[in-house]
Amino acid sequence: MRMGIYGYGNLGRGVELAIRQNPDAELVGIFTRRDPSTIKTLTGAAVYSRDELESMKDAIDVLVICGGSATDLPEMTPALAKGFNVIDSFDTHANIPVHFEKVDAAAKAGGKLALISAGWDPGMFSLNRLYASSILPEGKDYTFWGKGVSQGHSDAVRRIPGVADARQYTCPCEAALDAVRAGENPELGTADKHERVCYVVAEEGADRARIENEIKTMPNYFADYRTTVHFISAEEMKKEHSELPHGGFVIRTGKTGMCGEHSHVIEYSLKLDSNPEFTASAIVAFARAINRMAKRGNTGCRTVFDIAPADLSPMSPEELRAHML
Repeated sequence: MRMGIYGYGNLGRGVELAIRQNPDAELVGIFTRRDPSTIKTLTGAAVYSRDELESMKDAIDVLVICGGSATDLPEMTPALAKGFNVIDSFDTHANIPVHFEKVDAAAKAGGKLALISAGWDPGMFSLNRLYASSILPEGKDYTFWGKGVSQGHSDAVRRIPGVADARQYTCPCEAALDAVRAGENPELGTADKHERVCYVVAEEGADRARIENEIKTMPNYFADYRTTVHFISAEEMKKEHSELPHGGFVIRTGKTGMCGEHSHVIEYSLKLDSNPEFTASAIVAFARAINRMAKRGNTGCRTVFDIAPADLSPMSPEELRAHML
């Protein structure tokens, strides 16, 4: 599987490292909007200008688009899906249907295959919500994120004028989490499950009150949550917030029996030292599936719900039956 990386931030570096752990994958190159001569890669991979991408179509089986969900991916993925089999990690849940339609139309027009919203949420958490709700149809779903740094939310804050750098932590409410695990089936609003904590480095002379207001009122990201904003120095940011941990829990509580007398709890959890590296590892697995499906003649857009588990694995069907089933 010959792979290309479009964009070289935290996620792009994670994909670069993940490819090294998959013997059936090869990194053709990294494509950037910046001057390629200014970029030093982690593995010595070749770096090209994005203007060179078109000339390398025949050398790339799957292109991983490593942009932000706020403004990059809504434009990049449909544009690139016309000429490449692509995969992205679009994570603005409310806008996934619109993003899907645009990418689907572009990929079908170009005879290519795309997969959007790969990663852990959306991605692995999405699959576990589907599995659990299918198994326990009489029940309730709960998703808790954190504590950890959200790349998409941090990127959205950094794009606010006057912000030099930012980290956003999503923190689950422990009381709500305990009630769900106990099978109490609480009715929880958005603000009951999580709070969001932002650490912001403001540019010199920037209006901090305006920045804080723009963060707290941002739709799809912060408007529906209890959000706290802390302004800190660049030095403190580097010292205290340079890592990118994350994680969370998907829980389904349900009843079975003649009168619902038996209770069940399904829980899937992740504890991640590096959000971008884990997301990248998931992306490479789903890229393998897209590569296989494209070779079988599939076109258009897909999500993780459309991928057969066997297509994710480098193992053969015989190996999977012998060792995984």
